[in-house]
Amino acid sequence: MKILVTGGAGFIGSNFIYHMLREHPEDTIVCADKLTYAGNAETLGNAAKHPSFTFYRADISVSRAVEEIFSREKPDAVVNFAAESHVDRSIAHPSVFLKTNVLGVQTLLDACRRHGVARFHQVSTDEVYGDLPIGRRDLFFTEDTPLKASSPYSASKASADLLAGAYFRTYGVPVTISRCSNNYGPYHFPEKLIPLAITNILRGKPVPVYGTGENVRDWLYVEDHCAAIDAILRRGVPGRVYNVGGHNERSNLQVVRAVISLLGKGEIEFVCDRAGHDLRYAIDPSRMERELGWKGSVPFEEGLSRTVEWFLANRQWWEHILDGSYRKYNREFYGANS
Repeated sequence: MKILVTGGAGFIGSNFIYHMLREHPEDTIVCADKLTYAGNAETLGNAAKHPSFTFYRADISVSRAVEEIFSREKPDAVVNFAAESHVDRSIAHPSVFLKTNVLGVQTLLDACRRHGVARFHQVSTDEVYGDLPIGRRDLFFTEDTPLKASSPYSASKASADLLAGAYFRTYGVPVTISRCSNNYGPYHFPEKLIPLAITNILRGKPVPVYGTGENVRDWLYVEDHCAAIDAILRRGVPGRVYNVGGHNERSNLQVVRAVISLLGKGEIEFVCDRAGHDLRYAIDPSRMERELGWKGSVPFEEGLSRTVEWFLANRQWWEHILDGSYRKYNREFYGANS
């Protein structure tokens, strides 16, 4: 199978590429990434050495660029990770999120229609459901939970999900959608909570925590997410939504304290809360378990320990991001628009 992975230079996309190269060496992986600030070509350095891997620098919202890739590569399946994903940035610049996360998905879906692609998988987020009350630990997001986005980011992802579903019903494009809880692990961009905590502590800086830190997230180790998408791609039913979660609920404050404990040092700085900050996310992944035989396998404590160890062992990777030198690498290898 030839799989086009869009947004493959980002956190989850790159982990998925490495998962597929390792687990399915018979497959061919084509990666397309715009290499925005969150796309890091250095992340794909080992993948680039693989004979079954090809990289294109491309913006999924530019139909000409997408058409060139589809015409040349003729992928059997498309897995779309390409997205602007940072909530704070979406509050400041919502139009950027709508362009990539909605119009970009439309461009990919149109290309899938024209070329008869056998599967389009949209990687979404549990944030499309809004939030749950902290005091109701009996409540979980299911695939039937109404969409109730809280931020421009989550609204753009919900819009893309609805668009993908419409293309399935109207045009028969074989679409599947996954909505996952918060991921963490190797290659996680340092603006997100766990890598921010690790890198700040290692640089002697306090870790900023919104409000009182009571907001709760369900955490999933990224390799478990990659295995879930792999299962959906091969055994998922077109037209279905699949929730992917780890049953690892932790408050933001608990997460930061766990990182401090693993590193043996660190300070917390409480900062003004985010506008419209969701209280609690919690996923019911029983459809994945029941229909596809997938279940998260990495406990939070183990996954967090692995993540901290990875950041300690790969200091150059995240230092290049923080000092901006990774953009030079992007320019040298993939053009001047980094």
